[in-house]
Amino acid sequence: MKLSLGFSPCPNDTFIFDAMIHGKIDTEGLTFEVLLEDVEALNRMALAGQLDITKLSYHAFAYARDRYTLLDAGSALGENCGPLLIARQQWDPTQVKDLKIAIPGRYTTAFFLFRLAFPEATHIQPMIFSDIEKAILDGTVDAGVIIHENRFTYAAKGLHKIMDLGEFWEAGTNMPIPLGGIAVKKSLPDEVQHKVNRVMQRSVQYAFDHPEASQSYVCAHAQELSPEVQQQHIDLYVNHYTLDLKDRGKSAIRYMYRLAAEKNIIPEASSPIFLED
Repeated sequence: MKLSLGFSPCPNDTFIFDAMIHGKIDTEGLTFEVLLEDVEALNRMALAGQLDITKLSYHAFAYARDRYTLLDAGSALGENCGPLLIARQQWDPTQVKDLKIAIPGRYTTAFFLFRLAFPEATHIQPMIFSDIEKAILDGTVDAGVIIHENRFTYAAKGLHKIMDLGEFWEAGTNMPIPLGGIAVKKSLPDEVQHKVNRVMQRSVQYAFDHPEASQSYVCAHAQELSPEVQQQHIDLYVNHYTLDLKDRGKSAIRYMYRLAAEKNIIPEASSPIFLED
C-alpha cells in the first residue's frame, strides 16, 4: 500500500524518516510517496487534508484534528529546544509589542509560543523560516522568531536574543515543549494507522541504533551545510519523546491545547488527539 508522506528537509526529520523511506526496516508492506516541504507548507496541506501522513506543528494540528490523529512516534518535544526571538539590537521585551516581527508561519508552534509571551504584539510578517535572519539583517523587520538550524547560527551573524520562547514555556509549565508531531489520516483503516505508528517507531529506533546510516540523506537536504550544526540540530530535537511520547509527552500536548483554548488562540475541541485515545 502506497501512502503520501510529508516532512521537512530539516536534519531531525530526514534523520528519523530515512530508514522507513529507504527500505532499511520492515515497513509491513507500506511504501511512501515522499514530499519535502517547509513546515508551514506542511501545516497548510494538513489543514486541507492533502497527505496521508504528515509532519506538522502542534499548533496546526489543533485545526486539523477532525481529519488527522497523532502518532505516538516521531514527535519533536524536549527541553531547551524552543524557538528564539532575535533582533539586530538588544530590544527590551517590553518593547516587542511595537516591533515588526517575522514569524515562520501562523500555524507554527513558534507563533503559538510567541503569542503566549507577547499577546499585545500585532505587527506580524509570516515568511519561510530560512528567510527570517536575512529579513532582520536587511531591516525588512525589526525582529524575528527563528526555528531549526538558525538557532545555532544567528549569533555568528551579529544578531541578539530577545527571548528564548521555549524557556518561557518551560518556566510557566514545567513541561517539555511540544513543537511538532506526526499525524495520520483518520480516514485510513485503523489497521493501517497502527501499522504506520509501528513503522515510524521502528524507523526512529533504527536512526538511534545506526546514526551514521542517514548521514548522506541528512546532508543532501540540510539548510546548514556544516555537519557539526546538523548534528546539534538532531541532538536537540530527536530524543526519547521521538521514540514514544508516553504519558509525560501526551500530558504536555494536552495542556498546550487546554491553555490555548482558554486564551482563545485555538478553537476548543473534544475529538480524540492520539491514535491510542
